[in-house]
Order: sequence, then C-alpha cells, then structure tokens
Amino acid sequence: MPPLLTRLLTADPDSLAEAGAVLRAGGLVAFPTETVYGLGADATCGTAVAKIYAAKARPHFNPLISHVPDLAAAERLGVFGRDARALAVAFWPGPLTLVVPAAPGCPVSDLARAGLDSIALRVPAHPVAQALLRAAGVPVAAPSANRSGRVSPTHVLHVMGDLDGRIDMALDGGPTQVGVESTIVACLGDIVRILRPGGVAREEIERVLGRTVEAAQAEAAISAPGMLASHYAPNARLRLDATSVEKDEAVLDFGGRFADVQAASFDLSPSGDLAEAASNLFAFLRALDATGAHVIAVAPIPHEGLGEAIRDRLQRAAAPR
Repeated sequence: MPPLLTRLLTADPDSLAEAGAVLRAGGLVAFPTETVYGLGADATCGTAVAKIYAAKARPHFNPLISHVPDLAAAERLGVFGRDARALAVAFWPGPLTLVVPAAPGCPVSDLARAGLDSIALRVPAHPVAQALLRAAGVPVAAPSANRSGRVSPTHVLHVMGDLDGRIDMALDGGPTQVGVESTIVACLGDIVRILRPGGVAREEIERVLGRTVEAAQAEAAISAPGMLASHYAPNARLRLDATSVEKDEAVLDFGGRFADVQAASFDLSPSGDLAEAASNLFAFLRALDATGAHVIAVAPIPHEGLGEAIRDRLQRAAAPR
C-alpha cells in the first residue's frame, strides 16, 4: 500500500471532530479503548474496511468488531435476545463483545462481517472511544491497532511503531486500562458461548445469566475475531485461477480478464484495485451463488498485498466440505 502521512494528535474536541470526519471519508484512525488501541474504519464502507486488512497485513478476512456508542445503536445493527440484552445491560459500556444475529437491512459491510449472518458488537467505555464514535456517527469496525501477528498495543507509541505511514491518524489517549482484548460471547439461538476470554471474567457472565456458559470448541466455524478461519462458502464449487470459462460456469472476474465472456459474471475490480476487490468479495460470491450455477470460475488474483487475504478466503471457500 502507498505510504500515508500518519498524524499523531492528542485527543481533544478539535482532533476528535477531525477524526470523525476522517472515518466518514473512508480513512483509518487508531484510538484508545479501555482494552487496547483499536484501528478504526467506517464499518458500513467495504472499501474502508479493506484498508484495515491492508494496514495490518492481516492474512485472513476474519470478522471485525463493530463499535457503537450505546445499546440503542447496537440494537439497530443486531438482534438482541434475552441473554444478549441482559449481558449488554450488565457490562456495557465495557470490555465485552456480543455476537448476535445481524438485523434485517444491517448496514455493516459484508467484509466487516466476513460474509456471516451474525455481527460482533461492542460499546467501549473509554471516553475517547465514546467521543470518537459520536463524532463519526457511523459504526466503527476496529481490530487491535497493530501489524498482524504482533503484540496488541496498549499505548499510542506502540501503534505508531507498527502502523506509522500505513494509517491516516492516531489519537493519543494515554495508556489503556484493561490491557487485554474484550471477552467475546456469542448469543445465537438458545446457546451462549464464550468465544474468546478477555476483560470480563466467565464467572461474571455466568452470574448475570444464572447458569454455566460453554466455551467454543477449537474446530468450530468462525463467528467472531479470535477464532479459526472458516467463513461463508457458496453452494457452488469454486474453480480457482481459471484461465478460461467452461460452459454453464458463472464467473468471478478480476481486472476484466473475462469481460467478453457470455456468462453470469461479477468483476471484483475491473481496474485491478485489490481494496475494491476485497470490498466486493463476499457480496459477489453471494450474488453468483444465487444464480444457481454449480461451478464458479474465479480469475487469478495477485498474491501481493490484499491479494493474499482474498486468495486465502477463496481457497477456504473452495475447500471440500
């Protein structure tokens, strides 16, 4: 990705207003939460979310947590049953992420949700995070603000050491308090599971619910950050790195390679832009699957940059199941 001029600003009303504008414009802003520093983008904009993966050099399109200022905002994005609402009331704002079914018409991008029908939501307690969310006026997708595989940042200098030149802005709100990521709890159907331990202890969750809470199995399909990568896969079989299109195949194109082919086709990016391709990936897979085609021919995707993550996602979707 081309280098950016990363602005490091003390979190004050002026810089927070500016950071909100950067997020609405599709930029990246690192900001403190009570757990660790997060790397934020407008969760409703797939292209902005794709920039997170590029900046972090993140190898997989894992679901990202969407941050909102309060429960009312969360309920516009997800469906809260009795258990989820009880946990939200008990621990929000705070270091708890809830995975719930996505609400009908949920505006959070497919890329932020990794193509799933669920959504991971959190209301952070840090005053800077709260002020930024209100200044932005959009849900903010935000994993930890570090290069993939490195230690999560608890100070803005950690952020700058990893991401200087890769993001638009970093807000200095001092060291974080909790220092470990949020606890992630899935409330899908009648079963509540802890997907990732974190800032809220299991015992506290069980006390609120009045019963024992399960932990997700290691081989479970991904439904939140911090789990194994296994995402939405179409019913159709994917034929990767296709150099031609066979009869009755649908086409997932890239860079206009198959522009003249007469078939059901979506081009991830006619101009060959990998961020645009990442943004379109899940929606286009769903659209091609809806055509009823048994095979989808996938044009070759470059290996560099976001191409690595796109190829990883396609390879998982193409795996035998």
